[in-house]
Amino acid sequence: MAMDSAQHRLFSEDGVTVEPVILVRGLRTAFGDHVVHENLDLTVFPGEIMVLVGGSGSGKTVLLRQIIGLAQPAAGTVRVLGQSLPDLTPAERRRLSRRWGMLFQAGALFSALSVFDNIALPLRELRTVPEDMVRDVVMCRLAMVGLSARDADKMPSDLSGGMIKRVALARALSLDPELLFLDEPTAGLDPLRSDEFVELVRSLHRQLRFTVVMVTHDLDTLIALASRVAVLADKRVVVCDTLPEVLKFEHPFINTFFLGERGRRALGDLAPKGLHNGKP
Repeated sequence: MAMDSAQHRLFSEDGVTVEPVILVRGLRTAFGDHVVHENLDLTVFPGEIMVLVGGSGSGKTVLLRQIIGLAQPAAGTVRVLGQSLPDLTPAERRRLSRRWGMLFQAGALFSALSVFDNIALPLRELRTVPEDMVRDVVMCRLAMVGLSARDADKMPSDLSGGMIKRVALARALSLDPELLFLDEPTAGLDPLRSDEFVELVRSLHRQLRFTVVMVTHDLDTLIALASRVAVLADKRVVVCDTLPEVLKFEHPFINTFFLGERGRRALGDLAPKGLHNGKP
C-alpha cells in the first residue's frame, strides 16, 4: 500500500508546506558494474517546470524512466503523486498512470496509426471515456496544440518534425494529466519551430497548471521554461535551484555548459559578469 506520511511533506521556497509531486531519495542505478546514479535526491513541487540537465551518460532519461516505472532503481525510493510504484497493484498503477503524460524524444508516434488514432490510443487503452466521446477529446487536444481537424486523418509519415512534436504532445495531454514528462522536446527542430513549440508548452502550462519534468540540452529551451534546474553530475543531482542560483554553483559541468561561449550567448544578461568558463 502507498503511504501518505507527514515525513514526506517538504517546504517550498515560500515556507508553505507542500506535498511534492515527485520525491526521489537515495536513488542508485547500476547496469552491471557501471553505476549511473549513486545517492541521488530530487524533489519536484506542484506547478513548476523542473529541467534536468547533465552530460552524456549522466542518466537523465534513465531517471525519467524510473520515475514513471519503466525501469527500477537498484536502491532508493521514488514517490510520484504521493505513491510509490513498487508498492502498487497493477490496477493501482494503471490508475496512477492516467495522471501523467509523456512526450518521448522523437515523438514515438505509431507509424501504422493515423494522427487521430495515435492521440486516441491512451483513451482507448485505459478506457477513460466512452468510445462515442473519444472523437471530441481528440479534436480538443488537436486544437490545444495548434493543429486542425484536417490533420486528424494524416499518417505520421506525412508530418513535419514540428507537427510530429505537436501530435506527440496532444497524445501526452489526452488524459488531462497533472504531470507532464518531456524528453528533449525541441530536439531536431529548427530555431523557429523550436521557439514555437516552447511558446506552446509555456502557454499550456500557464492555462492548465500541470507540473513539468523536462530533459533538455538546449539552453534556449531551458532559459525560456525552467522554474528550477537540476544538474546531474558525479552520479547525483549536484545542485537544484533557480537558474541564477545554479549559475553561482562552482562545478566543471556548469562552467562548461552554461558559461562557455555558446552558453553565455544564450544566457545574455543572465550570464555572470566578468566570468568566462567560470573564471575571471
